[in-house]
Amino acid sequence: MKILFIADPLATFKTYKDTTYAMMREMAARGWALFHTLSSELSVQNGIVAAQAAPFEFAGAKSDYDHEWFRAEEKIQTALKDFDAVIMRTDPPFDMQYLYATQLLTLAEGQGAKVFNSGQAMRDFNEKLAILNFGRFTAPTLVSTRAADVRAFLQEHGDIIVKPLDGMGGMGIFRLTEADPNIGSILETLMQLDTRTIMAQRYIPEIVHGDKRVLVIGGEVVPFALARIPQNGETRGNLAAGGRGVAQELSARDREIAETLAPELKRRGILLAGLDVIGDCLTEVNVTSPTGFQEIMKQKGFDVAAMFADAVAAWSKP
Repeated sequence: MKILFIADPLATFKTYKDTTYAMMREMAARGWALFHTLSSELSVQNGIVAAQAAPFEFAGAKSDYDHEWFRAEEKIQTALKDFDAVIMRTDPPFDMQYLYATQLLTLAEGQGAKVFNSGQAMRDFNEKLAILNFGRFTAPTLVSTRAADVRAFLQEHGDIIVKPLDGMGGMGIFRLTEADPNIGSILETLMQLDTRTIMAQRYIPEIVHGDKRVLVIGGEVVPFALARIPQNGETRGNLAAGGRGVAQELSARDREIAETLAPELKRRGILLAGLDVIGDCLTEVNVTSPTGFQEIMKQKGFDVAAMFADAVAAWSKP
């Protein structure tokens, strides 16, 4: 297998927790040839989508923060269709440059490239808005560009979460109550004076028990979730915001949500998705670069990376 990863620079990986690193480690152990490129190194030349791709050998991290875990060779201009699989792992935000990259990936798929997740899926499945397709699993939700709508929603529910549609890692998320003296300032900042669309959701008190990441790989549900538990005094459970990751077995509700979404995700070409569940409610569907592999592997001994590599091999067959 010849695999191209479109990802952030390899030297920036936090090898002790990075999911893309875990994927690469598993594939290297299988003897697969690995290549790396940045989304900015995609191009179309003579009508063919190509990348400046660097072959690299997996050296293995010697410590949690080893930045020399790989040995890369000179970049080679290579058509995406010449790889057995192209794995898109560039982190959000989903800005215009990201959008352009997904459009090139869709063009490459038309030329025969196997891209995971597909460019079309990444465009269609905004990680916040995607939950609106599965309303039976969600808490009361508002999407609007008008601060007045958010204020009315707050008055109705009394305690809400507001967040941008293009963030990651908990960035830009606020909890608002009617007694908050900063409501106006927060909404002006977040909504940029009624020019930026945001999402508001009724606050879910079960967040104290964790924002659960449930992984769906190749249409199959990983049997463990990673609960991201907020620090004291913090609303957000995201690991990037200081949350503590605790792997645990899926609840019956977690499994119901994941098994309901799995066939639709597979139909849309989403090989890997990370569902965020708080209490009994689906809050996000992450398709750009879902994480959580290493924490589940280390704490529960379930080889998520091997499950992912198996799915890549199966989905890459002609």
